[in-house]
Amino acid sequence: MRGVVFDGESAEVVGDLEVREPGPGEVLVAVAAAGLCHSDLSVIDGTIPFPSPVVLGHEGAGVVEAVGAGVTHVAPGDHVALSTIANCGACGECGRGRPTMCRRAIGRPDRPFSRGGEPVYQFAANSAFAERTLVKGVQAVQIPEDIPLTSAALIGCAVVTGVGAVLNRARVAAGETVVVIGAGGIGLNVLQGARIAGASAVVAVDANPSKEAVARRFGATDFFGSVEAVREVLPQGADHVFECVGRVSLVREAVDLLDRHGQAVLLGMPGATAEASFVVASLFLDKAILGCRYGSSAPQRDFALYARWYGEGRLLLDELVTVTYPVEDFGKAVADAGAGRVARAVLTF
Repeated sequence: MRGVVFDGESAEVVGDLEVREPGPGEVLVAVAAAGLCHSDLSVIDGTIPFPSPVVLGHEGAGVVEAVGAGVTHVAPGDHVALSTIANCGACGECGRGRPTMCRRAIGRPDRPFSRGGEPVYQFAANSAFAERTLVKGVQAVQIPEDIPLTSAALIGCAVVTGVGAVLNRARVAAGETVVVIGAGGIGLNVLQGARIAGASAVVAVDANPSKEAVARRFGATDFFGSVEAVREVLPQGADHVFECVGRVSLVREAVDLLDRHGQAVLLGMPGATAEASFVVASLFLDKAILGCRYGSSAPQRDFALYARWYGEGRLLLDELVTVTYPVEDFGKAVADAGAGRVARAVLTF
């Protein structure tokens, strides 16, 4: 079968991948579509260290092909969006309703794929850049069949990370003010999360002026090309600032933009050893810096909620998909994403 494999030096589309059959508690999914996320590119450029060879992709949707023993919540033929959180369901964090903090779901790469008889790693417990992938049952979330799979794919990373960061981690309240630094796939979903939460001002910041129209479509009330300009509309600062780029200099700027009792939420992914600095005294007025993994979500709950909001017209999905590419055009999708020409590039099989 086809898939995108990174061998430690370069990524290429191959046609000789194999994946094993599902064991107990596992689901085999025929992937229909998968979004190209910055995290996939970060594996290629070394920002995210990961063992190789590895099948890339982690933001996908498809149709259940087979299930292992004990899986009852989905069946062959069901449409599913894929989560990257392969949580155990039995530890203290899972019991507290915090599956993103499950230690068994973090940093334990498996190798369900093979190529030429040699095992191949799975990225983010998901590997959606393959015609078929194998996930734990908890990662396959059933969705309505009327959601286009090219749109549903984005629920599994960009949407749950951005919207979840607003609603689950920052818990933005109606009437509060929000600044979003970076209007890419994650940033756009932070914008629409703030809109859904009822924020009174939602300010998008991006150096690319061509992103203004789509930022406003998703919920931005204002758009600026630099962080400094935000003070024009929020002279006292913001209640919430979301850094969605992953640049350490912007972490400092996010903190500096906070009003009293404000929160800076870090969503961008800098290098694994990158360090940021800020004035410690600037936090003494009850300000906070928050990390956020995967929107602090509970995927089985949140994916279903976002699917319902999509059906009600509250949550935008189709508008995120700028261009779809057959998987063979992976290189072109990477180039377009790197040049900022797309909100989200989606690969199809």
